[in-house]
Amino acid sequence: MNCTVLIVTYKSHNTINTCIDSINKNVKIVIVENSSDKKFKNFLENKYKNVKCYLTGKNLGFGRANNFGLSLINTNYVLLLNPDTKLESDTLDILINVAKNLKDFALLAPKIINGFNFGFFENIEKNEIKKKNIFQVDYIKGFAMFFNKKKFSKIKFFDPNIFIYYEEIDLCRRLKKDNQKIYLVSNARVKHAGGKSHGDSLDLEMELSRNWHYLWSMFYYYKKHFGKFFAYKKTLRYFFLSITKLIIYFFFSKNKYLVHKSRFLGLLNSYIGRKAHYRPYSLNKLF
Repeated sequence: MNCTVLIVTYKSHNTINTCIDSINKNVKIVIVENSSDKKFKNFLENKYKNVKCYLTGKNLGFGRANNFGLSLINTNYVLLLNPDTKLESDTLDILINVAKNLKDFALLAPKIINGFNFGFFENIEKNEIKKKNIFQVDYIKGFAMFFNKKKFSKIKFFDPNIFIYYEEIDLCRRLKKDNQKIYLVSNARVKHAGGKSHGDSLDLEMELSRNWHYLWSMFYYYKKHFGKFFAYKKTLRYFFLSITKLIIYFFFSKNKYLVHKSRFLGLLNSYIGRKAHYRPYSLNKLF
């Protein structure tokens, strides 16, 4: 099979097994763990014969860790998954068959099933291939992306400056500028828990990290593609709203105060040109 599954993890002990168990045992799986957790590596490689786990030694973030994993894989097709996803039994087979028939694509994506609702992919074009359930789209979500590596010789992969958030939107935008094609395959489906790629004990830490990086990445993305003035225009309301809320919650809720402090400082750091440096477990290093 000319396809490898790539999963980037960070303390995903509670969710990774469900994801791996949904993948055919004949498919090679590469896991990039954003830590130096040798017990996690040994557990996975002993339990699953089709899994090879690599430790980064530190938290590289989503994009850089996936870039590392993609550089290790020799197959032309790579299905990138979040650890809190679960494939349906025929999902990977459908994607591979579409890839063989389409050929001229950079990215494919399955459609999300989340509870009772199907996920929404924006800007689906009218020239949909109805009988094959294939739609050309402007961008896809990062939790499940099927790569045709031959199309990335010039574009490369994810922007290493982005720790989390907007990395897939940035990648898709660069692909579209290069006239590459991105498709949603609606009959290939995946369940995505969303925000559950870590244990419950890490909820606050991860919430702070998500909020810090979401606003850092938002300004960075708009500045990169549309210029600094446009980026300020798109983000200033978040800046002042986060200041207002952190003042309000200072008196009522410590956790909500920390969340809005994270949002404020993430955006401030992006405004002044600092790198996306914040990592979970660094409460004293929000700035």
